[in-house]
Amino acid sequence: MTNAETTIEGEAGADLGAALLTVNNIEVIYDHVILVLKGVSLSVPEGGIVALLGANGAGKTTTLKAISNLLHAERGEVTKGSIEYMGGRVDKLSPNELVRRGVIQVMEGRHCFEHLSVEDNLMTGAYTRGDGRANVALSLEKVYHYFPRLKERRTAQAGYTSGGEQQMTALGRALMADPKMILLDEPSMGLAPQLVEEIFEIVRDLNQKEGVSFLLAEQNTMIALRFADYGYILENGRVVMDGDAENLRENEDVKEFYLGLSSGGRRSFRDVKHYRRRKRWL
Repeated sequence: MTNAETTIEGEAGADLGAALLTVNNIEVIYDHVILVLKGVSLSVPEGGIVALLGANGAGKTTTLKAISNLLHAERGEVTKGSIEYMGGRVDKLSPNELVRRGVIQVMEGRHCFEHLSVEDNLMTGAYTRGDGRANVALSLEKVYHYFPRLKERRTAQAGYTSGGEQQMTALGRALMADPKMILLDEPSMGLAPQLVEEIFEIVRDLNQKEGVSFLLAEQNTMIALRFADYGYILENGRVVMDGDAENLRENEDVKEFYLGLSSGGRRSFRDVKHYRRRKRWL
């Protein structure tokens, strides 16, 4: 197998251990006409960080919304395939039911309730919980442990906090729901490199210390592959390459197309070749 054909043999992600989430050959159509995802398959192991990579418009956000069942609000639907979580089909569940089962999506764009304080935003993440105020209070302290900056800004109106603080608030709100899996969409968007590094280090801490699994959609391939265990690359709604994060980082085609580097140094996109794809869709 060449570097350009790095992929998993057999079921997607089968060699990563027990799968917490499995997406099986799904297609997504908007407005009954526009085919956006074309046979996408991927797997997230329990306790893993999986990166979903690709350029803007590749289908990353649509994949996350298909998993969290948020497509209907945008006149989209999964028309083929299946989505399984903890061994059971979930593609027909409501978003609220998925949240109660521990699947939380952090939307692209650092969505916060701008008129509420940071702490009130965090508390909205616990609305589905029924395990008592004491446990919710413990979760809030846990959030402040991982995001000490939010503790300092707890009474500030969220709309007047920085972009990095709003991203932390959105991620902390997800943590308040006591999740087993977080679907994290473009956490680096619009943030300074130092803040991006800080956010990803917190993601790694939550994964390693709290056992939260992550499916991470990201255009910043370089940092995503530093923190992820495994990666899938999407192009035009298809998975065109996947493999261990370390192997993808060293793949010459990934370096050329997504990192702007090659063995001959930085090259213009118009000069690079089209890499060979091992097609994994039907």
